Amino acid sequence: MELRTLRYFLAAAQEENITRAADILHVTQPTLSRQMMDLEKELGTTLMLRGKNGLTLTDDGVFFKQRAEEIVELADRLGQAFIERSADVSGVISLGATEAIGSRLFAKLIKKFSEKYPLVQFNLYNEMADDIKDRMDKGLIDVGLLLEPIDTSKYDFIRLSQKETWGVLMRDDHPLAGRESIAPDEIVEYPLILPLRERVRAEILNWLKREEKDLNIPLSYTLLSNAVLLVEEGLGCAFCLDGALAIHSSPRLRFIPIQPEHTTRSVLVWKKNRLFSPATSLFIQEINMLRARLE
Repeated sequence: MELRTLRYFLAAAQEENITRAADILHVTQPTLSRQMMDLEKELGTTLMLRGKNGLTLTDDGVFFKQRAEEIVELADRLGQAFIERSADVSGVISLGATEAIGSRLFAKLIKKFSEKYPLVQFNLYNEMADDIKDRMDKGLIDVGLLLEPIDTSKYDFIRLSQKETWGVLMRDDHPLAGRESIAPDEIVEYPLILPLRERVRAEILNWLKREEKDLNIPLSYTLLSNAVLLVEEGLGCAFCLDGALAIHSSPRLRFIPIQPEHTTRSVLVWKKNRLFSPATSLFIQEINMLRARLE
């Protein structure tokens, strides 16, 4: 299976039409059709259903598309890394970040590095911590800003000093909006919006001293940004951190810390024993200089 074949498949999947994909790839329609049939024969499965309205991916096709995208991105990054080695410091550093107070320090670090190395560009993925770790393990993200709890055995890391405090985000007309803090027994009777991340969700349920089946959970979220809109609409109260920028998006919202207090910290992580591009290696040096200042 050649890299070119993966690119052909991705173009066909994107366009959902063999003819349009062939035009974009500058190949003939019969050539592209034959390549796709040969690929399916090689894999022993049907990736695409051909119909009057175009192409539709099968379940195997969706799975193959996800893996093909990862392989093509890795190949592109590998080629770029060799270009960077023969030029001034340049290239692309891929970062992942969750919503946290640590994002402010991360932003300052990126800005300072960008001023020092103006030819370097950054790709920033805002995702759940587990998704960032998955992309990092596959070599698709270089450095991630995550929230504890996290297993750091596979990573080099620095723990940032700012505390992140857990609390409940609610509308200002909620019956509990006037409280200075919220105890488990006070909040369990209301609809709750919880993070999807399993380890964090387990900690919240442990604090609530309840099982999921005993709670009214109309929504679970990955990133808080859109969940905030549903809090504002009155769907429920969202468990989140005080460092999430989204909690300040509306004057109608109120963030109240939980009691007993529950805090966590942000962690900057990158894979151990991985050979990085020159630009990324320099960026990690900047992080290690930050580590020295924090210690």
